[in-house]
Amino acid sequence: MKIAIASDHAATDLKSELRDWLIDEGHEIADLGPEPGESVDYPDYGRKLGEVVADGTAERGIALCGSGIGISIAANRNPAVRCALVSEPLSAALAREHNDANCIAMGARLTGIDMAKACVTAFLETEFADAHDTAGRHRRRVDKLSKLTAGN
Repeated sequence: MKIAIASDHAATDLKSELRDWLIDEGHEIADLGPEPGESVDYPDYGRKLGEVVADGTAERGIALCGSGIGISIAANRNPAVRCALVSEPLSAALAREHNDANCIAMGARLTGIDMAKACVTAFLETEFADAHDTAGRHRRRVDKLSKLTAGN
């Protein structure tokens, strides 16, 4: 799977560890930066991540900052992005299953590497519930999210 990953300066260590692990797992990774030691603003990297997920360059995205909050807000400014802030595997799985999340965000100051890997694994392995949701309630709700960003 092609996965984009971006962070701010508070999360470059976590980003590097996740990037290397994902490569070892066989994924193609687009590291959008920054490099360790650079002081940067999370909105710039959340925007970059949102753009590559929205245009299809990456199938999924991982956004990281100190808390995960700021970069998730920035990524979600793109109407094609559904970025969920997660802290454990169940929230990562439910974000995919119920909300068709195409990005997750985590906080490097709040989430250790083992928990981050567990969240990423759940995010990547869980499918959207559309196939087994005969009532179509999840698709209907996700479609409403797109309409909200279009001003409807």
